[in-house]
Amino acid sequence: MTTPLKAGLLVADDFPVVRHGVRSILEAQPDFEVVAEAADGAEAVQRALELRPDLVILDVSMPRLTGLQAAGELSRRAPGIRLLMLSMHDDEQFFFEALRTGASGYVLKSAVDRDLVDACRAAMRGESFVYPDAAAALIKDRLARAASGEEVAIDPLTPREAEVLKLIAEAHTNQQIAELLVISPKTVENHRASILEKLGMRDRVELTRYAIRRGLVQP
Repeated sequence: MTTPLKAGLLVADDFPVVRHGVRSILEAQPDFEVVAEAADGAEAVQRALELRPDLVILDVSMPRLTGLQAAGELSRRAPGIRLLMLSMHDDEQFFFEALRTGASGYVLKSAVDRDLVDACRAAMRGESFVYPDAAAALIKDRLARAASGEEVAIDPLTPREAEVLKLIAEAHTNQQIAELLVISPKTVENHRASILEKLGMRDRVELTRYAIRRGLVQP
């Protein structure tokens, strides 16, 4: 894949001040142009599919669809678009989930001024970027755990079940979830039952706690 002289970027974050800050950093560079912004994961997917930017920068935690869910959706539907995750979470689980969705890199919001431009340029070259302070430690820890025979947790939920779980945790009713995802209330109920069974949980309170731990919703 060739690298364009001026890359078109889409920035997605639910906080306008963050979007504007990221935009100002990127547009100060001669090789970047922010062509669109989005306030949540679902809007980011929609606008990216419409505009086909070269690179989409996604906040990990957003309403409707998280950045991780949006990245997974874009990886499936528009694999030519490069993806970069932006997060306040210095956390191994988020990092590896980001890589699993197809993202080229993971940048901490606390280090945006230092790392964002380099991360975007690495993504445009088809390379990976992980914030320097954590990369070696995270990879070493992961390899050590695997070598010791420790089972590395894999999310038991399907992408659709994760979408439903997020909306349940945000206190949407079955009817509201059905309308948001364009499925029937009965299908929502089936997903809810499957989620409860897979996670060994009993009610929405437990599901909400799990969703917060997974970073699907903010506490």
